[in-house]
Amino acid sequence: MKQVWRHLLFAHWPVHEADLLPYIPPGLKLQQWEGRPWISVSPFWVDPLRLRGIPPVPFTRRFLELNVRTYTEYHGKPGVLFLTLEASNPLAVIAARTLAHLPYHHAKMHAQFVDHSIQYRSTRHASDRQKMEFIGYYRPLSDSIFHAGPGTLTHWLTERYCLFTTDSKGHLYSGEIHHLPWPLQEAELEIKNNTLTKSLGLEHDREPSVLTFTERLDVLFWPIKKL
Repeated sequence: MKQVWRHLLFAHWPVHEADLLPYIPPGLKLQQWEGRPWISVSPFWVDPLRLRGIPPVPFTRRFLELNVRTYTEYHGKPGVLFLTLEASNPLAVIAARTLAHLPYHHAKMHAQFVDHSIQYRSTRHASDRQKMEFIGYYRPLSDSIFHAGPGTLTHWLTERYCLFTTDSKGHLYSGEIHHLPWPLQEAELEIKNNTLTKSLGLEHDREPSVLTFTERLDVLFWPIKKL
């Protein structure tokens, strides 16, 4: 599969190990940077999505997505583990949950450009009392693009080329990802509301510790494989 990610924000926070351990399946090890595990929140557009060898699937070519991920490894191989993936397209959600065992959820989402910033809203009611919501304004601070240097925290957070997931029976899977190094820009974010990470039981500062913007990234996905 090929996806093009557009107008992507990367917001990163250190969190408490105890908050993340319940999400780490057997066989994976939670990674830490200088003694702290991290999470990342990423709102963006998928435009387009294409499955190799078949025509574009109607109504799944373009949609909004927001994911929350953390950082793990399998026998020394680093990768990402998604805690949740919110998407505006219900067909894409069903396909990803069924074929890739990824924790996708259909959410009510809206994004628009407002005064040179992107206003992004994602809302999902997990229960009658629990609303998982992220509302924020973000934008790049300049046109200057940089690539994270090896050995830096930003490189550790962004340059990941494998995802891990589990099915309903607890079987562990991995999927290979390929793209060029992240073209990053300095960014700013104004958070209006964020109950998304709180609803996952994660405590962190209100403002992210690391923040970048990417205008476009072309990404290739290989089919997931059982480990």
